[in-house]
Amino acid sequence: MAEKKKKKTAEFVDNQQEKSELKITSVRDLITGAILTRTAVLRQLPFILFLVFMAIIYISNRYHAEKITRQTIELQEELNELRAHYTSTASELMFLSRQSQVLRLVEENNLGLKESRVPPKKIVRK
Repeated sequence: MAEKKKKKTAEFVDNQQEKSELKITSVRDLITGAILTRTAVLRQLPFILFLVFMAIIYISNRYHAEKITRQTIELQEELNELRAHYTSTASELMFLSRQSQVLRLVEENNLGLKESRVPPKKIVRK
């Protein structure tokens, strides 16, 4: 019975000590880091580490999302530039493939080719 009382009082003293440790905090304890060695803080250490880990994951996820957004914007700008280049090249090719332009280029380069005056005929196989 005496042992039970000692255990109960020992547990009671520990609780009282923890409560007094939690109540008495000063700026000096915060600056020196003595607040981190208290038993109440040490018991919560796994949870605190979990929260730190989650914060790191959250921050890295945010940076990754911003990086992807920047890449998307760069690729969109490049796509618009390539689309404009395609349009100008296609229109230039259409202009050069006109019959009058082909005739002019043949005459300028003295290729000795002449324009056919006979329309093409369709060959039908029976």
